[in-house]
Amino acid sequence: MRAGKIGIGELSKRTGVNIETIRYYERIGVMPKPPRTDGGHRVYTEPDTRRLSFISRSRQLGFSLDEIRALLSLVDSDEYTCADVRVLTLEHAAKIHKKIADLKKLERVLKDMAAQCHGDRVPDCPIVDALMGDV
Repeated sequence: MRAGKIGIGELSKRTGVNIETIRYYERIGVMPKPPRTDGGHRVYTEPDTRRLSFISRSRQLGFSLDEIRALLSLVDSDEYTCADVRVLTLEHAAKIHKKIADLKKLERVLKDMAAQCHGDRVPDCPIVDALMGDV
């Protein structure tokens, strides 16, 4: 490969993204389909590495693929402002806040269920009963 061009294995190594995930991102259009060598091997450049790193880091921060698409469409348009990105980021933060509240509620419910269990060796278990809908 020519200077500055890398294969999918090297792209995977540089970004920490699994090869199958890279192919998936190409299939769904988050990553552009790369040109191929005469032998059919994918060829990536530095902008591809940066884009995949952006996607990977966004996923680590909990952005959905749809949210990442929205962010990338802003970046790809070359007309985005930091304010545009801020709006999407704050919307994502609000979703995370809601999930945290839901998880805290779920934790309380589970602890309440566990508090009903005395740990005795009896055939009836309040936790199982609650999960079965008997309570």
